[in-house]
Amino acid sequence: MNATALEKFQAAFPDATCKVVLESVVINVQPDKLESTLAGLKNDPAFNCGLLLDVTGIDYKDYPETTDTRFYVVYTVRNWQDNLLVQVRTPVVDPEKGIPTATHLFDSALWGEREVWDQYGINFHNHPDLRRILNHYQFEGHPLRKDYDIRKGQVCIGNDSLEKEIRARLAINGVAESTMKDINTEIMFLNLGPSHPATHGAIRILTALDGETIMANVNEIGYLHRGFEKTSENLTYNQIIPLTDRLNYCSSMMNNIAYVKAVESWLGVEITERAQFMRVVLSEFYRVLDHLVCIAANMVDMGGLTNYWYLYNEKEAAYDFISRLTGARLTSSFTRIGGMYRDFYEGWESDLELHLRDIEKGIGDSIKLVLKNRIVHDRTKDVCVLSAEDALSFGFTGPTLRASGVPFDLRKDAPYYNYESFDFDVPVGSKGDIYDRIMIRFEEMFQSIRIIRQAMKSIPDGSVFIEDSQIVLPPKADVYNNIEGLANHFKLIFEGVKTPAGEWYDSFEAANGELGFHFVSDGSGRPYKLKVRPPCFYIMGGFHKMVEGNMIADAVINLGSINIIGGELDR
Repeated sequence: MNATALEKFQAAFPDATCKVVLESVVINVQPDKLESTLAGLKNDPAFNCGLLLDVTGIDYKDYPETTDTRFYVVYTVRNWQDNLLVQVRTPVVDPEKGIPTATHLFDSALWGEREVWDQYGINFHNHPDLRRILNHYQFEGHPLRKDYDIRKGQVCIGNDSLEKEIRARLAINGVAESTMKDINTEIMFLNLGPSHPATHGAIRILTALDGETIMANVNEIGYLHRGFEKTSENLTYNQIIPLTDRLNYCSSMMNNIAYVKAVESWLGVEITERAQFMRVVLSEFYRVLDHLVCIAANMVDMGGLTNYWYLYNEKEAAYDFISRLTGARLTSSFTRIGGMYRDFYEGWESDLELHLRDIEKGIGDSIKLVLKNRIVHDRTKDVCVLSAEDALSFGFTGPTLRASGVPFDLRKDAPYYNYESFDFDVPVGSKGDIYDRIMIRFEEMFQSIRIIRQAMKSIPDGSVFIEDSQIVLPPKADVYNNIEGLANHFKLIFEGVKTPAGEWYDSFEAANGELGFHFVSDGSGRPYKLKVRPPCFYIMGGFHKMVEGNMIADAVINLGSINIIGGELDR
């Protein structure tokens, strides 16, 4: 970002203060200018920031540097065509009074602002559905405020009917129950989940049905919410790595890599070439494993158990390679800030190649059952369609966005780890239906295998760690044999890697889309605040738009096609 580009922002928003942080523009505005600023960023062709990625709150109550206002809200928006990332920050003087909503500009603000209200108690006027989302409806207080007592256990002893919300959706969709009675039919309300095989996890899907057609849908999440962000405030940066495994546990190491990449970006650390290639190989391998699980489960939803075994068996076998490499199968915590836990073992190339060949065969066998299968085509083509415009408005990223015809992929549009030097294609759909979402993942697996093989041929020798005693643990021989090594080890373990004070956002192309991390550092070895931008969260926020007007059986298949993972969704 050059000075001329920054001047363009300052000229467009003269009442704001603008600065560059890493690769993003940060704009500070007062609440009365928030709405016009977000509208300008979205609608002005000079900026074209039509993708609202995330909304987060910040409580500066215990921050060591004095701030004029305790609470801030940050909107993170992106121009995906030109690789432009902008964060709009606004102070909140009175959380009860709050700030204007952005829901009329971006559909993704519907859930993003709900989360901020739930966790911080900041109101958004004119928000159409401001209520709890990650915490249960009987919860009292706002847990991400710095003065919230985390020892206060709050158990939900009732159930939320969601009757008010489902009737509001019916009204929005123009369905009046009096009209239904005039034609001698009634609306039936049906719950799927939260404990149901079709929900692929703990998600509650409430539908209003006319026969088997979904007239309205509302969803309840948060059943797996475990306070990732609150917990992170009390851990060192490296101690948080095992928590990231539990986000999207189908591609756990991608979360590890995305997280440490975000910390390293602020530290200004460039890891070794070998470590970069290791991260590419493992990221793409885990992308393949994630897509195998998604498609296998999706086929079972359609009654195709044979496909499940063709795909899932190879995914299960691949864990042999992961366990030999990391010592664990599902959650490995294999990365470290500044590098990797250890290098590849001897003979890893031949082992990985055998798995890749088996996976290719499994994918090929599965595709043969799908490509000309009339049942699959009838169940998936032109079903649960989402347009490119709606997908962007709801904050979709990853395969679900690309299935709607938007060719946005961070590996191409904001490359890292030498992705610009790899030869691969970004598959894009044409309809945005279930069929596209399935086929995009099939093709992405072939492209990931293509990247892996290129990386295997080009991976250089060398260390997998940088040489920096303030970031990387010393060798064990130094720890055991000299006092300097012992002291260095002790300080890094107990105090953590210290990051400069400040605030930043960094992201990564994970299996389900853009996985982002928003940090606030107070200069210590623990994050003052850590916010996860989970791709699943915003994809689930647009679920109702896809299923309303379709059949109840289609909703089950659609849920599988968007690959909602509870750990990432609820954190």
